Amino acid sequence: MYDVLILGGGPAGLTAGIYAARSNLKVLIIEKGMPGGQMQNTLGIENYPGIKSISGAELSDKMHQQVLEVGAEFVVGNVTKVELEGELKKVYVGDTEYTGKTVILATGAHPRYLDVPGEKEFAGMGVSYCATCDGAFYRNRDIVVVGGGDSAVEESVYLTQFAKTVKIVHRRDTLNAQPILQERAFKNEKIEFIWNSEVVEILGDKVVTGVKIRNRETNEITELPVQGVFIYIGFIPNTTYLKETNLLNEWGYLITDNRMRTTIPGVFGAGDMRDTPLRQIITAASDGAIAAISAYNYIQDQK
Repeated sequence: MYDVLILGGGPAGLTAGIYAARSNLKVLIIEKGMPGGQMQNTLGIENYPGIKSISGAELSDKMHQQVLEVGAEFVVGNVTKVELEGELKKVYVGDTEYTGKTVILATGAHPRYLDVPGEKEFAGMGVSYCATCDGAFYRNRDIVVVGGGDSAVEESVYLTQFAKTVKIVHRRDTLNAQPILQERAFKNEKIEFIWNSEVVEILGDKVVTGVKIRNRETNEITELPVQGVFIYIGFIPNTTYLKETNLLNEWGYLITDNRMRTTIPGVFGAGDMRDTPLRQIITAASDGAIAAISAYNYIQDQK
């Protein structure tokens, strides 16, 4: 029996574990992979307050060690089923059942991948899914941005403050982004557009050196030398285990209030799986802290 079951060991889950354990609650964190989640895929982090520069793996390890030091437990496993209604919550990892008074959902989201050769091999070595995280590493470099929606266009404009050139590769001949975002991109002298095209391969040795681009109308394939590839074709929340609940919006993201409460008493959410305007390590950590204190208050109210 635990006071708090935390599903997910990324920055949201780990921070929730620290705050809950420091509140003298019995805490279990369940993570399907390595502690840190998406942080593990980040080559360098330079925008976390108080830390000038740190690798994602190192920050993950520091958070993990801290959560263990304050007394939280940590297990590795894939959540297969949850029972969230009622006074006691049940979470299943294979045949193992865990019971808690509260649950904090923090299983994150993952980028929608291109699934082309070179994408996985150069993740964190020239392939990125977060301009805010990695843009500063590409000063005076040539960059390709894949996508044509709000995120792709907005982040392309953001990247121009660092990059030498930004080329947007889009499958169609018009953008899907909001008109105001399109206008900003079209006016930016650093941004070029490659229409009716798709990236079919990411090239490199130890780091990215270029991309192969196929024209969808002519099937002609050309090679473009670049040092960075930023992919913005959407995110997918890790919420399939919640599909039988009424906790998700139409895109599969978790709905919470500003105290991280869901519509089920005793169930809270935090981090990238949540319907939130910004997905960063610091916002995930903030969510985790709020969720943990909300869980603590809920338990006290039940007493």
